[in-house]
Amino acid sequence: MFKREIRVVGFDDVASPRAPGRKVLLVGIITRGGSYVDGVLSTQITYDGLDATRKLIELLNHTRHKPQLRVVMTSGISFAGFNLVDIKTLSRETSLPVIVVVRKRPNVREFVEALKRFQDFDERRAIVERAGRIYRHKKVYFQCAGISPREARELLDICTTHGNIPEPIRVAHLVASGLSGESKGRP
Repeated sequence: MFKREIRVVGFDDVASPRAPGRKVLLVGIITRGGSYVDGVLSTQITYDGLDATRKLIELLNHTRHKPQLRVVMTSGISFAGFNLVDIKTLSRETSLPVIVVVRKRPNVREFVEALKRFQDFDERRAIVERAGRIYRHKKVYFQCAGISPREARELLDICTTHGNIPEPIRVAHLVASGLSGESKGRP
């Protein structure tokens, strides 16, 4: 159903020490399926803030690559500490499907418990709940918005060519790791 060279952007953040309020770089890599890198995007988000969704919407809606983009992939829903991405809002406001990919099955109960330290706990918990059901596909887990789980699995297969993580996220992780010192070669 999808072309092998579908344009996908994958995001990961640059590792940073715990520093609430500090700006953290979020890196996006645009690929053609799992083959070629077509572009690099970046924006800054606040450590433990709640601006990741808004910053991604602004970045994606204003990039010259937008007309070719078909899917957004993220490495989890949490960047820069607990700066959560509302994948439903991101999908709706960019008119792009969103697929969240992680290696290990998230412990949602434990994650929500960790959010209780924030004054805006209810808002953060709602973002986690809106992310929806967690699915398994081969050796990864995923959530999706604006796309069916069946279609998301098809895209994961198209974009995963080296290892278990889709290329847009794998390369975003490599670049983000290199920007914080040295890439380890594996997200």
